[in-house]
Amino acid sequence: MSSSDIFIGETIGTAVLILLGCGVVAGVILKRSKAFEAGWVAITLGWGFAVLTGAYISAPLSGAHLNPAVTLGLAIKGGIEWSDVPVYFLGQMLGAVIGAALVWLAYLGHFHAHLTDREIVGGPGAQDTVAADKQQAIDAGPVLGVFSTGPEIRNVAQNLATEIIATAVLVLAILTQGLNGDGKGLGVIGVMITAFVVVGIGLSLGGPTGYAINPARDLGPRIAHALLPLPNKGGSDWGYAWIPVVGPLIGGAIAGGIYEIAFA
Repeated sequence: MSSSDIFIGETIGTAVLILLGCGVVAGVILKRSKAFEAGWVAITLGWGFAVLTGAYISAPLSGAHLNPAVTLGLAIKGGIEWSDVPVYFLGQMLGAVIGAALVWLAYLGHFHAHLTDREIVGGPGAQDTVAADKQQAIDAGPVLGVFSTGPEIRNVAQNLATEIIATAVLVLAILTQGLNGDGKGLGVIGVMITAFVVVGIGLSLGGPTGYAINPARDLGPRIAHALLPLPNKGGSDWGYAWIPVVGPLIGGAIAGGIYEIAFA
């Protein structure tokens, strides 16, 4: 695979992953959406199908990593050259920002309707807007969950451990499935199994932090949230932002190490 193939494949695949993944969250969260309040199971299934679609699209070009933690685990395993790692990372980050921007575009009217609703931004009998805006500037705004993850209980050690454990499961599952015949990535069945693994992680381990399990998946859309013009969007919770980046990278590295010790 050439550097251009890797970059293009990861950019397109990650953009589709984020478009469909963050898109299902937007559908569930935004009040005027037909999918409003569809629930956690809908979100986990949506993310699983997002992985499936993005991976199938990008696999012929880049092997469909779509995740810096997966790239790191594969590099430790010896499945890719270390010199290719920055190219994967750049494509994944760019794709994540593009995908988040497409979600914004697809749901633009719904974002505006949601963020100008008195029940959301305050009004007679609603929350105090001054206090709410002050808190949102520090932590997460009312639609940040469409773009990025956040913990239900803020505890650095626990949140970090959750992301490490969940990502290690994901990357180890990918590594143990092996590469297809031409060495360009997981085969058709492997991609499908990976999608089911993502759904399983969401259902089993997603409750505490929203299961980023992918640094690009969280950081790229968080950057988009900070830059996109949305009324009353609140803060991007940068104080938490390092956890869904560092945790998955540690988890991916641990998975790569486990594979080398136990399976190589």
